[in-house]
Amino acid sequence: MSDSDAVASAWARVDTTVPHSARVWNFLLGGKDNFPVDREAGETLLRLFPDFAMVARLQRDFLVRSVRYLVREAGIRQFLDIGTGLPTANNTHEVAQGIAPESRVVYVDNDPIVLVHARALLTGTPEGAAYYVDADVRNPELILEGAATTLDLGRPTAVMMLSIAGQVTDDDDPQGIIDRLLEPLVPGSYLALSDGTNTNPALIEAVTAYNASSANTYQLRSPERIAGFFDGLELVEPGVVPTPEWRPEPDRWDEPSPVVSAFCGVARKP
Repeated sequence: MSDSDAVASAWARVDTTVPHSARVWNFLLGGKDNFPVDREAGETLLRLFPDFAMVARLQRDFLVRSVRYLVREAGIRQFLDIGTGLPTANNTHEVAQGIAPESRVVYVDNDPIVLVHARALLTGTPEGAAYYVDADVRNPELILEGAATTLDLGRPTAVMMLSIAGQVTDDDDPQGIIDRLLEPLVPGSYLALSDGTNTNPALIEAVTAYNASSANTYQLRSPERIAGFFDGLELVEPGVVPTPEWRPEPDRWDEPSPVVSAFCGVARKP
């Protein structure tokens, strides 16, 4: 299928009658790639939990800090970014290739509008690569098969899962999915993961309202459950912590939210 046919097919799959997580997240980050139904869902989230936009920004900041760590300190040059969302500033390949131009990045998402924008905007350096796989997180074998066209899975690879495990219900076994993604990767590969926690009543109310009308429900979990996703891996200091507290920049503009709303961590496969 040509790029133009793929884009046309993707547009045909876009449903503007229900909010979609990638487009709502785009709205929360101040983007323009969303529809009225997404903005309405985003405004409901902000009304019930005004810190939601800040949480979105802090998650993005964690992506930048974790990729910088993985490139500079861990020597990683390959990234598998699952649950990409709509392109915005400081995408994974931009951060990684800004430090090491030879870095190779594969993005994965199943939102058709993400596919449209990814083909246009997610382009890498001549020395490296940026590629997109249209797949659902619940199909790790398909993801790995698609990633193998761009990445050498015989070399260490970092799997990025930011705010995506929460989109997998317990019935779909998020731990099993993570294990299946990491099992074929070589020792020295990494997992970077962050997700929302069920520790704040206002956030629980906001997400419950969102789930009632969204095409993609979100599961808030306890910090202990999120930490459990790293079982069997070697956690990088400071471990699994509130998102703004993972290796914060010395001159950061923000202060940690008094409400813990998301936890994150980075860990190495031994």
